[in-house]
Amino acid sequence: MAAAHVSNVRSLYKRILVLHRFLPIDLRALGDQYVKDEFRRHKSAPAEEIKGFMTEWKNYKDTLQTQVLEMAGDRLGPVKFGAELSEEKLGSFQQEQMGQLYELMLESTKPNRQFDIQEDGK
Repeated sequence: MAAAHVSNVRSLYKRILVLHRFLPIDLRALGDQYVKDEFRRHKSAPAEEIKGFMTEWKNYKDTLQTQVLEMAGDRLGPVKFGAELSEEKLGSFQQEQMGQLYELMLESTKPNRQFDIQEDGK
């Protein structure tokens, strides 16, 4: 059972990082670091917390996968990644999660992001 769980966690983690390759380079760097930190932080979390953690990250993976596929099918249209958070979802966050979400929002909307990375050849 534990081996299957570890395999599921690794598979989800790797799939998310693969999907991040389709993000703009600065958002990819930000997203990769956030995912790595979150998965590392929850490595020894209690079982009841892990269930919600895995559910939310699977939802994220599914949303991002859908958006990547839509982007691939409509190369001329504007690309938008992410999803709106409902009031209910925001209300269920712990104080620490709200702080992380706020920091993530600030970083992702900066005109000069911390991750100012240039792609090769540009």
